[in-house]
Amino acid sequence: MSSKRETTARTLTVALLVCLVCSIFVAGAAVSLRPAQLENSLLDKQRSILSIAGLGDASLSGSQVKAMFTDRIQARLVDLETGKYSDAYDPLTFNHLASAKDPAISMAIAGKEDIASIKRRERYSTVYVVEQNGQLDTVIIPVRGYGLWSTLHGFIALKGDLNTVAGFGFYEHAETPGLGGEVDNPKWVGIWPGKELYSDEGKLALHVVKGSVNPSSASAKNQVDGLAGATLTSNGVNHLLDYWLGENGFGLFLSHLRNGEA
Repeated sequence: MSSKRETTARTLTVALLVCLVCSIFVAGAAVSLRPAQLENSLLDKQRSILSIAGLGDASLSGSQVKAMFTDRIQARLVDLETGKYSDAYDPLTFNHLASAKDPAISMAIAGKEDIASIKRRERYSTVYVVEQNGQLDTVIIPVRGYGLWSTLHGFIALKGDLNTVAGFGFYEHAETPGLGGEVDNPKWVGIWPGKELYSDEGKLALHVVKGSVNPSSASAKNQVDGLAGATLTSNGVNHLLDYWLGENGFGLFLSHLRNGEA
């Protein structure tokens, strides 16, 4: 009995030591790889911004992304409460998603106001500006909202008139492949450029329809074909556009920018 107990104790000790050593190696690897993971995440985000703005594509190498992003795009921090540019934080390093969890620089969104189902909205967010000959050419705005299974994170790029869509797309989501996941389909993404945010009456009108857009309709310029079999994801896209382009999102900023007051 004594021998059995001693063997069992030794076995458990060895197992515990192996687990401890392995956990130290795993933790060490995670810490050492963290900078590389953050760098790759930033590169993927910058590549998405360049692609959505029509300045590059997925084939760009990391060094090309860095060079083109630095050369062509200017990051600016926006105070969503005032609708104006701010220097409160460094726009290149500011994490608006993390800040949305900080009660000091974010706000809870209640009930019907939370049409995008994001629960909290950050006070500050980074936009990306492209200028040509000193004039605004494109502004790229971050958007997010809940679809069917996940929060869709993406950007919408607007031309200098702040009405015409230059590009639109998502860099992160977990929607159903072949259905809501078609938000990644190049054919669907390719429909967006040239669409307009506002109706002739000046109201925010851009939205995804159920089925296909009637090209002869007077509203066709404000409409995008729906995602087949993915009504809830399509609705999620509409909700996030309504929120972030509306008065509770970047609506005030776009108004100030349009009037040269940002």
